[in-house]
Amino acid sequence: MKTVTLGKTGITVNRNGFGALPIQRVSVEEAGRLLRKAFDNGIDFFDTARSYSDSEYKIGLALSDVRDKIVIATKTPSTTVEGFWKDLETSLSLLKTDYIDIYQFHNPAFCPKPGDGTGLYEAMLEAKAQGKIRHIGITNHRLAVAQEAVESGLYETLQFPFSYLASEKDEALVRLCAEKNVGFICMKALSGGLITRSDAAYAYLAQYENTLPIWGVQRESELDEFIAYNDNPPAMTAELSAYIEEERVSLAGDFCRGCGYCMPCPAGIEINQCARMSLLLRRSPAAGWLTPAWQAKMEKIEECLHCGQCMQHCPYSLNTPELLRKNLEDYRTFIK
Repeated sequence: MKTVTLGKTGITVNRNGFGALPIQRVSVEEAGRLLRKAFDNGIDFFDTARSYSDSEYKIGLALSDVRDKIVIATKTPSTTVEGFWKDLETSLSLLKTDYIDIYQFHNPAFCPKPGDGTGLYEAMLEAKAQGKIRHIGITNHRLAVAQEAVESGLYETLQFPFSYLASEKDEALVRLCAEKNVGFICMKALSGGLITRSDAAYAYLAQYENTLPIWGVQRESELDEFIAYNDNPPAMTAELSAYIEEERVSLAGDFCRGCGYCMPCPAGIEINQCARMSLLLRRSPAAGWLTPAWQAKMEKIEECLHCGQCMQHCPYSLNTPELLRKNLEDYRTFIK
């Protein structure tokens, strides 16, 4: 079984992390079954967030009796000290634990630091002093904020999007984390569902020994794939390398990663799916995206207010209204 150590935290875990965002979409019983199966098969890192509706609650129900055998990372999106403490206490209660292994600022627009006037980093230090958290982390989609956090020496882990569609700057960030001994947790290792071969995704990331991918798991079949990699980890081959290069060429340019930071839309458009519909139609079974319900959702693009809110919140600086328009035009060709 392959393991990874998260930098200066000293935490060593199975190289397959469990991303618990998707379990908010399944029943309590099914989530519990998936979480327990993951644990029973050696997966011991579980990432969740206060923002993931009942994800923390489901982890608490399923895994509280093995708390000392797992590592839990969760997050607060709060930008106030009051909100920070409220989120932390809520997470502790739902997770049925008295400490969080890695507590992370959830995609802040800036890098919290001591003395910046927000009091957020000071709250992290106080929570650590009280024993309620053990390590301080940060997640982000903005390269500049991520780099600043790593360079600051204030953070023990960074969670950042990283997959074989990464740019050279993203790869340099991973190497910087290794240099600074900051644990690197990979979100979007399957690029929001655009990457369809998990063996290629795993093999690419395994080239960077300091990376811990957290795979978003919603179905047992998905979990089984990653469990299989415990004993038979995919390694980079000439065939996989060629496949990844083809993928990079086909997905070159601006495309929506589906992160959802543009949501909610004032016009009610499901941006994080509609803005990448062309890719979804070509990279997954198309029938599910061509239903009357999805046709109605796509036509809602016509109601775009061009308010610019989505562009302001997009961490990838996409021209989202234009992307939506192009995806709608392409979608209509499939309907015909």
